[in-house]
Amino acid sequence: MKRERGSTIERVLDILDTVAASTKPLSATEINEVLNLPKATAHRLCSELEAHGYLLKRINGKSYQPGNRLYDVAVGVLANSRFSASRHAILTALSEKVGETCNIAYPDGLYMAYSDRVETKAPLRLQFAIGMRVPLYCTASGKLYLSTLPKVRRKAVISKLKLEARAKNTITDPDTLLAEIDQIEKTRVSIDNQELYDDIIAIAVPITDKQGRFYSSLAIQAPVSRISVDNSGQYVPLLFEAARDLSMLADG
Repeated sequence: MKRERGSTIERVLDILDTVAASTKPLSATEINEVLNLPKATAHRLCSELEAHGYLLKRINGKSYQPGNRLYDVAVGVLANSRFSASRHAILTALSEKVGETCNIAYPDGLYMAYSDRVETKAPLRLQFAIGMRVPLYCTASGKLYLSTLPKVRRKAVISKLKLEARAKNTITDPDTLLAEIDQIEKTRVSIDNQELYDDIIAIAVPITDKQGRFYSSLAIQAPVSRISVDNSGQYVPLLFEAARDLSMLADG
């Protein structure tokens, strides 16, 4: 049953709700098929929402997906007091199980930003502040996010990145980076093996919504003296278990 027409604010909220809930980008015409708005109104409101950053038009110029400002609203909701205590408890429990620093990060333009973090009690550790941004191309969380993008879009994003060497294993060749991201897409596990900092390794898995869409990463970070690529597999089940708990929290 199509919804009845309402006020402008109701129409705007319905458009945002429809785009956010869709598993694929939608054209203004497709949005209108759900909401039964006047055709001109649907196109006008979508254009205004795009201009204000709440919707983002795809490269084809016809379909819309959530924009950065809508994403910021979602992150803000997840960061409020209703979620923060439970989320931090899950992160703390994971950190205590693995004995290492654990963090949650979300995409912020061409970077990942930390929204929560629990530091290890071990004396040797690398401390990052909440809100700190790190590059996409040389971090476990960033490469994981890139793997969730359609291949055409991920290639376009990587073409905009300045692939500077940050550590001994930083990948600076676009084709090599794309090949690794293709592999991450298959496994849903991303590893930063001394790519951002020498002697530091990180392992990341996705946190998804109820429709399986990526919105944040969950990662373990440690010195290579305690975690290596060879023994990283033992931490992956614990990461996925905590990521499922975080996903359920967000959908609750």
